[in-house]
Amino acid sequence: MSKRLEDFMSSNKDEFDELEPRADIWNNIAKELDAWHEDQQLPKKREAKTFSLAFVLKVAASVIVVMGLGFGLYLKNQKPAGGVNLADINPTYAKQQVHYASVIEGQRTRLKLVAKFDPQLYKEFNAELIKMDANYKKLNIDLATSPNQERVLRAMIRNLQIQTEVLNQQLSVIEQFKQSKKDQQHENKDI
Repeated sequence: MSKRLEDFMSSNKDEFDELEPRADIWNNIAKELDAWHEDQQLPKKREAKTFSLAFVLKVAASVIVVMGLGFGLYLKNQKPAGGVNLADINPTYAKQQVHYASVIEGQRTRLKLVAKFDPQLYKEFNAELIKMDANYKKLNIDLATSPNQERVLRAMIRNLQIQTEVLNQQLSVIEQFKQSKKDQQHENKDI
C-alpha cells in the first residue's frame, strides 16, 4: 500500500475500531450469496402454459370448420353416386342438353314476368311445364341404371326440345294477347 494510506490508517486506528458493523450484517451477506449461488447453479424452471377453456373451444371450432370445408370440397369434386357424365355417353347429346337447358331457363324467366300481370295464365302454363320437368327428372334417374343410356339420353333431349317448343308457344300466345290488347286500346282511342 501507499505510504500515505498506511499513515492515515495508523493515525486514525482508534476511530476505525469504534465503528463496528451490525452483528447480523454477515448473516445477510451469507444469505444473499447463497441465493445468488442457487440462482447461478440451478436452471430456471419453465412456467407451465395454461390455456383457458374459451381458447381451447375456439381452436377446436376452427379445426372443425376447416375440416368441414375440406370435406365439402372433397365431396363436391367427387362424381355423384348414381350420376352419369353425359359427355361420356355422347358428347353431341351432352352439348345439346346444355343448350336446351339454358334456352329453357331463359324462357322460364320471361314466362315468370307474366305472373305479375296475369297469375292465372302463368299458373296454367306452369302446370304443364311441371309435368314435363317431372318426366325429365325421371329419365335422368333412369339414365344411371339403364343398359341403353344413349337411348335414355335421346329421350331426355327430346323432352327438353318439347319443353322449349311449349315455352315458345306459350310466349307467343302471351305476345299475341298483349298485341290484341294494344290493338283494342288503339281502336278505343280512335273512336
